[in-house]
Amino acid sequence: GLMAAKSQPNTARPGSSNSTANGKAVTQGQWGRAWEVDWFSLASVVFLLLFAPFIVYYFIMACDQYSCSLTAPVLDIVSGHARLADIWAKTPPVTAKAAQLYALWVSFQVLLYMGLPDFCHKFLPGYVGGVQEGAVTPAGVVNKYEVNGLQAWLITHLLWFANAHFLSWFSPTIIFDNWIPLLWCANILGYIVSTFAMVKGYLFPTSAQDCKFTGNFFYNYMMGIEFNPRIGKWFDFKLFFNGRPGIVAWTLINLSFAAKQQELYGHVTNSMVLVNVLQAIYVLDFFWNETWYLKTIDICHDHFGWYLGWGDCVWLPYLYTLQGLYLVYHPVQLSTPHAVGVLLLGLVGYYIFRMTNHQKDLFRRTDGRCLIWGRKPRVIECVYTSADGQKHHSKLLVSGFWGVARHFNYTGDLMGSLAYCLACGGGHLLPYFYITYMTILLIHRCLRDEHRCANKYGRDWQRYTAAVPYRLLPGIF
Repeated sequence: GLMAAKSQPNTARPGSSNSTANGKAVTQGQWGRAWEVDWFSLASVVFLLLFAPFIVYYFIMACDQYSCSLTAPVLDIVSGHARLADIWAKTPPVTAKAAQLYALWVSFQVLLYMGLPDFCHKFLPGYVGGVQEGAVTPAGVVNKYEVNGLQAWLITHLLWFANAHFLSWFSPTIIFDNWIPLLWCANILGYIVSTFAMVKGYLFPTSAQDCKFTGNFFYNYMMGIEFNPRIGKWFDFKLFFNGRPGIVAWTLINLSFAAKQQELYGHVTNSMVLVNVLQAIYVLDFFWNETWYLKTIDICHDHFGWYLGWGDCVWLPYLYTLQGLYLVYHPVQLSTPHAVGVLLLGLVGYYIFRMTNHQKDLFRRTDGRCLIWGRKPRVIECVYTSADGQKHHSKLLVSGFWGVARHFNYTGDLMGSLAYCLACGGGHLLPYFYITYMTILLIHRCLRDEHRCANKYGRDWQRYTAAVPYRLLPGIF
């Protein structure tokens, strides 16, 4: 999940391993991903490589040909009403127009990223942009980033609205009208970028010490070899693909779906407005906090491979926008209490997500000399030993939202995700993909974090779990 995947501040992993890079022995914590690949990881990797593109196709095709029913295509094939070949024949192919649109879109985002240094931080109070430093990589490199995502988002959307109201270069429904041909373009870019990143990791890596090779081709391809691949001094693959083509597009895609609803039915439903507003809050939050994300899990632990390259080009823009797509085919108009309920759930979820992260950041920045909910924060003092045998002291916060549950930021995130799904009513399963996916992703991440921390802090972790017994929902889980 976009938000989820990025809402975990950086904590270096425990456990140690020795690697020899450039002939000198380097001792370091387990960084990023496993060195030896067990068969289960390998099976999941091959499964994802084969099925993730199919899953995306299946959802989009179901909307296009079966008005968003997930069961109808299967029933059709099983009962012999349709053959796979028929479904494939009815699927729009890639078109020259879509290819031009997509190439233009990506080039425009590259231009905004590379060509326009950030000026938003000069006049927006509280916004941190411009040249920023990331976290220290395992090889000890500190990368500098030009953070200008908010500016790219603002310029793109100003142009979109200017076009819709004055310029009329293209119809606002253009994204919806070319949705499947654009899917093929996005896949082509996703695979080209991932393959290029792999070849680059072998032949001309940006930082050789930050590469990680396992003996397995599929795992290297999927999970990435290079940590922060770059072209030239500034073009950073991870920062660009994490946010630009996909997340800047997210709100445009939703606007295009709303425009299509207007064109087809003569009005935009309140459910569509809710989906647009709630998802826009998350997108703006992502860009407002882009500097903070430089220190979170995606940039700090994950290497750049197919999982990020293809995922940001295809999985994110196509599957995170299913609610808006569904509402084009099923223009649900919610009753006022239902709509207000959904809006409140989304806003409260967002508030919890943001405030929980804010409390942790404040606590870290001030080293606990701050007030949380009006009082001095309660902490559990921890001692842990790092890979080089040194003892370190650390504090775990048990006040504010962090006293309610151990991962309450995820709970807020899930409330927000549930809100956009509930905006679509209860007619079909398809819009609920997002909450299902996010729940699995976050519970997995939750358990993985806990496992890491239990190993790292030992007995102190038991004291912490005794103080804050629940993970996500107080009293339940």
